[in-house]
Amino acid sequence: VRPPVSLYFYRSLFFSSFTLFNPNWSRQTAILKESGSAAHLEDASYRDDGLCVVGIFGKSNMKPGPMKESIINTLADKHIFSLFGGTEDGSSTECGSNIRAFYDQENRVLYLLLSSVYDSGQLLQACRSLSAASGHSDAHEFWKGLDRQHCLHLLYMFSVCHVLLLVHPNQTFDVTYDRLFRALDALRQKVLPLIRVAIKDCAVSKEWKVNCRPCPPRLLFVFQMSGTLKVSVNGSDSGGNSDKPKKHSPRRRLQHALEDQIYRIFRKSRVLTNQSSNCLFTVPANQAFVYVIPAGEEDPVGALLGQLRSNCVLGEQDSSTAVSGPRRYQQMRRSSRVSGGTDSGMAPPGGQLVDCSLKEFLWQHVDLVLTKKGFDDSVGRNPQPSHFELPTYSKWVQVASRLHQVLIGSTEEEMAELVVKVQSQLKVLEGYLDADTKYSDNRCQKALPLAHSAYQSNLPHNYTTTVHKNQLAQALRVYSQHARGVAFQRYALQLHEDCYKFWSNGHQLCEERSLTDQHCVHKFHLLPLPGEKPDMDRNPPILNHNSRGRSTSSCNCGRKQATREDPFDIQAANYDFYQMLEEKCCGKLDRIEFPVFQPSTPDPAPACNQTQQLPCEAPGSGEEAKLKEPSTAQSHTPGDPSLSLALSLGQSTDSLGPYADGDGTESQVQHKRPSLVDRQPSTVEYLPGMMHSGCPKGLLPKFSSWSLVKLGPAKSYNCHNWTGTAQLPAWLLLLLPWDLVIQPLDGGTTTWPAPNKTLVGSDGSTGGLGRSRKRDDVARVFVGFEYEDSRGRRFISCGPDKIVKVLGPGGAKEPATRVLNIDMPLYIPSPSQGRGLKPHFAQLARLFVVVPDAPLEVTLNPQVQAGPPPCPVFHPEQTDLVLPCDSFWVLRFPYSYATEHGPCYPPKENQPLSDYKVLRGI
Repeated sequence: VRPPVSLYFYRSLFFSSFTLFNPNWSRQTAILKESGSAAHLEDASYRDDGLCVVGIFGKSNMKPGPMKESIINTLADKHIFSLFGGTEDGSSTECGSNIRAFYDQENRVLYLLLSSVYDSGQLLQACRSLSAASGHSDAHEFWKGLDRQHCLHLLYMFSVCHVLLLVHPNQTFDVTYDRLFRALDALRQKVLPLIRVAIKDCAVSKEWKVNCRPCPPRLLFVFQMSGTLKVSVNGSDSGGNSDKPKKHSPRRRLQHALEDQIYRIFRKSRVLTNQSSNCLFTVPANQAFVYVIPAGEEDPVGALLGQLRSNCVLGEQDSSTAVSGPRRYQQMRRSSRVSGGTDSGMAPPGGQLVDCSLKEFLWQHVDLVLTKKGFDDSVGRNPQPSHFELPTYSKWVQVASRLHQVLIGSTEEEMAELVVKVQSQLKVLEGYLDADTKYSDNRCQKALPLAHSAYQSNLPHNYTTTVHKNQLAQALRVYSQHARGVAFQRYALQLHEDCYKFWSNGHQLCEERSLTDQHCVHKFHLLPLPGEKPDMDRNPPILNHNSRGRSTSSCNCGRKQATREDPFDIQAANYDFYQMLEEKCCGKLDRIEFPVFQPSTPDPAPACNQTQQLPCEAPGSGEEAKLKEPSTAQSHTPGDPSLSLALSLGQSTDSLGPYADGDGTESQVQHKRPSLVDRQPSTVEYLPGMMHSGCPKGLLPKFSSWSLVKLGPAKSYNCHNWTGTAQLPAWLLLLLPWDLVIQPLDGGTTTWPAPNKTLVGSDGSTGGLGRSRKRDDVARVFVGFEYEDSRGRRFISCGPDKIVKVLGPGGAKEPATRVLNIDMPLYIPSPSQGRGLKPHFAQLARLFVVVPDAPLEVTLNPQVQAGPPPCPVFHPEQTDLVLPCDSFWVLRFPYSYATEHGPCYPPKENQPLSDYKVLRGI
């Protein structure tokens, strides 16, 4: 039904000034302006008329039809707002609070409809906008923001309206409104000076500027009766007792009971006081301020058929006068009400008073505004009259726009400062908006001491990170059992920080682990600088690492033993200890020195953990480097610590392009790259760890972890002498014999040994000659793999699971062929275990080699795999060590193994020993 043109004019005029606080209706405003054919000038007959502003807010249920929109349609007797969600033009509103307006020009009433998250449609939009990944605290902040926005819109409504309707979907009063109104009253008192500044230039009365509202608004309550309390509309039901008819209907008695309840609650909480000018709102003392809408028909089809039947009867009676358009619609509505008898002045049988309609209930308050009588709601002995003003449309719009800019928000520069100040006063609402947060804070604060006690239970004075994490996990479990609410995460972080502060404040144990995988027993400390003495009084103290672990080890040659501290760095483990014993024992023995780093600068630096790009040393590297193929220039990737296979073997590239002239052999010889082994090592950067198969080429460590010393000539070892010679211990008689056949070369007199050729004894056994036979073409080499445990006990092994034992004169009977052709273990169980449950392991410490006075040379190439893959293979700084004839040598293996990434720890109890081995072919 199309309203009159004047209605469109007033609506378009209102929206043109009201767009600031109603952005959702900007599209509808444009439609109204285009459709209206009247002039855009205010009608002179309505220019000086005052208007009554009625605000409607509240909650809605999940029923299909919105209750607040239907109330305005009923009051205006027109279809103004859509009852099926969204605006009239079909666009749906966003989640959040917004105000829609309708100006009833005929009755001089302006309706403001507040939609918020308390409406089912807005609530659905808000739930859709929340993402599934939002946490509890994020969701709480989102809902709190919507509540804050709703409170600001409500404060705006209480500042611009004369009458307010609180709509509730059932007949029970919601006591949460009491806390809401107290919070709004406190917020209004805080922002009152800011609002006065905003409206000081408006053309309104002084009382309005001081109080920042046209009058203390009167609050009315509209409840929707549920189907369980359905009563007759005309009040014919007398409460079940027909003998004693009552004056008021059950619905009116319910209204009176609600009025008494609401008034007592608001007076008790001092939301309502004697002086109405000081209150957020007022309620009338001698007028009804609660209205209960009766429940609708349970049979909607029957109700529609009854309305259709009444309309048909009306059409037969008024067939002579044909009326069309909106007047016919209004006539049909009035006729239906008259036929129903709800608005008639006749009293029904029984003497009961007739219940008024919703419009009559509201109009008794609106008339007081339009007649400029105002509200006299002050009570007490000396009631003070409250101010009242009936504004014109233009004055009201001017004040309403300013208030909206300050309370709801504005982008204008002149109002930006006031908006910021208003937002800073919103902390007054925290008591109302953050009730859940306050409860959660109290609950979490009570859980923190319990969590702290759980963390500190059974703790040593100093403990490691692992213990700290375990205790923290236990504290968090106790905390999660008692803490609740949105503050859970915030106090959990506080618990984490408190436990960390407790741990780091004198209870943190040093996290450094020794090369034998034992942590330092001191609390957190700093290492002394070169030349600096330890200081226990410093905070943190300056100390050396100490695990309180000790072991017994022998020197390089094996003659002297000493007690050593558990090492924490590779230099102390493989170099410093043996250098200390060399001064007492084997310092004057001949040895083969391994190459080490020789610095050319006063402050050399360790090599970084990257691939070392070696310069090209071939002749003519200047131009040829530019002309070679890109595949050759990028032969090794940054992730690979070694060069490509072709470069590591010293070969040229497969394709030389146009420069591969002549014979292929000549080209290959001409462009052959020098071997990486022959290159000069770096004198600027040193290798931070030990030499292994994965370290960059051209780098050397600052010290050698290996030692190769000469104990004397071959005759210094006598397998038949039980007392030993050259001050060697007697157990060295247990070296394994290795017989080598020396064959003539090219039929001449020059002879060379044939390695690994098995000799057959006189009795048919393999492994060597008999003790009574001597052959001139056989040379005997003695080899022994010595193992040493942490208590200094040493023995020779003839296999992975066998120890050499002497059964009589002549030394060991087992040949060395077996141990030389298999992978010898780096760790084996010690033959003498202690009383504890933890097993003791003996580690390969030395290799003894006796080279006889014969035309032969023995070459050493030790390679040790000190852990499961991908552990690299360790080797000395110089490979293929040649041992001359007639000599007695001992190769000392490293005590610990480490790369530039860290140490290789000894095996644990549950780790297989087969992963730790010395590769065959030594």
